[in-house]
Amino acid sequence: YHRYWVAEHHNMPGIASSATAVVIGHLASATQTIRVGSGGIMLPNHAPLMVAEQFGTLATLYPNRIDLGIGRAPGTDGLTMQALRRNLAASVEDFPRDVVELQHYLKPVQPGQRVSATPGAGTEVPIWILGSSLYGAQLAAMLGMPFAFASHFAPTYLMAAIQTYREQFKPSETLKAPYVMLGFNLCAADTNAQAHFLRSSSLQSFVNLRRGAPGPLPEPIEGFEASLAPAEQQMVEAIGQCSAVGDLATVQAQIGAFLAQTGADELMLVSSIFDPEQRLKSYELGAIAMQNLAQADEPQRAAR
Repeated sequence: YHRYWVAEHHNMPGIASSATAVVIGHLASATQTIRVGSGGIMLPNHAPLMVAEQFGTLATLYPNRIDLGIGRAPGTDGLTMQALRRNLAASVEDFPRDVVELQHYLKPVQPGQRVSATPGAGTEVPIWILGSSLYGAQLAAMLGMPFAFASHFAPTYLMAAIQTYREQFKPSETLKAPYVMLGFNLCAADTNAQAHFLRSSSLQSFVNLRRGAPGPLPEPIEGFEASLAPAEQQMVEAIGQCSAVGDLATVQAQIGAFLAQTGADELMLVSSIFDPEQRLKSYELGAIAMQNLAQADEPQRAAR
């Protein structure tokens, strides 16, 4: 694993990273080498200067270890968004301008520049565009930025977004070629049956959110998918396109097939498992699967 990201959400009992920069600082202080970042900061909730100061401070405290993923969704419901922003004159249509302004604050101070981020200026924290539609893909391509797609919960436009981003990408000072990270659900266990049982927690959480009743991650239960209405079963099946569930051999094959389909440069694995020990086991098996796939690919790379 190269990085660990947490996301900004508000008024959601099951997510503890609403103060995202604070949580990132805590994680970075407890680790030594792994990159820590946001997946993401919801930029319309904040002034670009404030984000630059927060992440510039983090980058100064933990050099070369901080990532800044940004999105344009509110990360919450409409009422909470109003409580967050106070002034709702700001629009998601301002997002491209805000991204460029944020980039500006993280670059070295220019002659005559009257407002600068302190700390922040000159840190050039890597910025990623996050998205779940074609909009983020187009913006990331236009600005020459790395692109992370939320396929782990919104896979509908996955392939179209990847194609759009790669076809429209324009090289920039920070990135010469397109770079795609994809969210991917992982529920790995000793047996296939155990993995499917453990996965019921994340499925319950997903369905509860769509029902308008978010909460802490539920305990796993048997037969959850069979209890769902047809429309909810279709939602769960859609997420399954970007998921690996099973023992080591099963998840390795599923991850390999997903990589072959998408050509992703990087996967962001998400293991929403109720038992912390089983969650850690899932990430361990995921790491082994990725290592095995990388080793299997080495002879093919040499041949090419």
